Amino acid sequence: MKEVRILSPCGMLGYGFPEGSFRRGMEARPHAIVVDAGSTDAGPHKLGAGVSIVSRRALKKDLEIMISHGVPAKVPIIIGSAGGAGAKVHVESTVEVIREILGERGFSVKLAIIWADIVKDQVIKAHQNGNVRPMSPNVPDLTEKRILETNGIVAQMGHGPILEALEGGAEIIVCGRAYDPSPFAAVGIFHGKDEGLSYHLGKILECGALCAEPGTTKDSILGTIKDDCFTVRSLNPSRICTKISVAAHTFYEKEHPFLLHGPGFLLDLSDCRFTELGEGEVKVSGSRYIPSEQHSIKLEGARKTSYRTVVFAGIRDPILLKNIQDIELQVEKQVYAYYPEISRESYQIRFYNYGMDAVLGSRETEAFSGHEIGVLLEVTAETQELASSVCATARSTFLHYGHEGRKSTAGNLAFPFAPSDVECGPVYEFSVYHLMEISESPFKIEYRQEGA
Repeated sequence: MKEVRILSPCGMLGYGFPEGSFRRGMEARPHAIVVDAGSTDAGPHKLGAGVSIVSRRALKKDLEIMISHGVPAKVPIIIGSAGGAGAKVHVESTVEVIREILGERGFSVKLAIIWADIVKDQVIKAHQNGNVRPMSPNVPDLTEKRILETNGIVAQMGHGPILEALEGGAEIIVCGRAYDPSPFAAVGIFHGKDEGLSYHLGKILECGALCAEPGTTKDSILGTIKDDCFTVRSLNPSRICTKISVAAHTFYEKEHPFLLHGPGFLLDLSDCRFTELGEGEVKVSGSRYIPSEQHSIKLEGARKTSYRTVVFAGIRDPILLKNIQDIELQVEKQVYAYYPEISRESYQIRFYNYGMDAVLGSRETEAFSGHEIGVLLEVTAETQELASSVCATARSTFLHYGHEGRKSTAGNLAFPFAPSDVECGPVYEFSVYHLMEISESPFKIEYRQEGA
């Protein structure tokens, strides 16, 4: 095949995209519609709690457009990291929506589900054999206790199982947790294109039109792989791709300027060239795919650590603001003194002063100059009841704290809504964030005939 065209509707399934942009992409007769649906950007909560990044309504809205155009045109549809975290519960919820749409439209398709869930015993055995290592130096070493406390573990798949599903004739492919560029790369590799170009294009397309100007994840982009290069162009007349915007997106979410590690390979972009072809289209060449001698996959798992209750309030009192951090420290001390019977280790109190160092914390370099701030009080504890009790005490203590120089006793805090205390439920942490060496693929493919 001379060239392979891939339509990326948006940067995250459920984020939304203009149907006009998508239609223009379909007019180019793409060989696949591919969309990323997951990320760890939001932390471990979605994986630990088994909930989606987007609402069911938004998920169905995007899928209806993709399926209603893609299935009649016999264009394969591939979804990476279904449901956000790509675990069994997330994949099943996505498949349920697809089944609903197929029934409503009267379509029948061959559906492939690629499960990414990893059995804990397999990880424990690999750990015992020395085949598991942390993703980075700040990740704690894995222990059997942390594995057993994990709600579930998923692995990031590369292009291999997705390629197998395409070869198996799947019309819609729903992937569990997938390395973000892999579903896109699998299309190019399936059609015989270079692995390096296929993966580099996948890296660009995974975020939708974020590689264009003005950039956004909520619009469509078209990628075309040729024998010695690939091109990208926006499908919305109000956006254009430039060599700077495409090159800049190549640097997105990478720890090294031109080396990108993936499942079983290294992508070397040191010799890449970016060329503007006119009319908002950019050509990219020089991407190199280097297979690894040992194939490792990234494991992700989350465990529950505590429960959270929060309060948000506003402060405009210049006298209080002058000594805000010391006053917050005194509030903490009063709360600790009020609950001597409760272990200090069983709960934590934190203040985030928005408008004053809340974003960068101790790394902030700009001097505070605002006349008001928003204070977020967060309490995490072993139980929801304890978190809410401590939070209520801290909030009322702060509200009426008699700080030096205070002129009014009406209260230090302005609450934007009632009730002021919000119970957020369980808090999760990544208990597994490691690389595991494998000798064979752990990903299982299930084929189903779905629809009318």
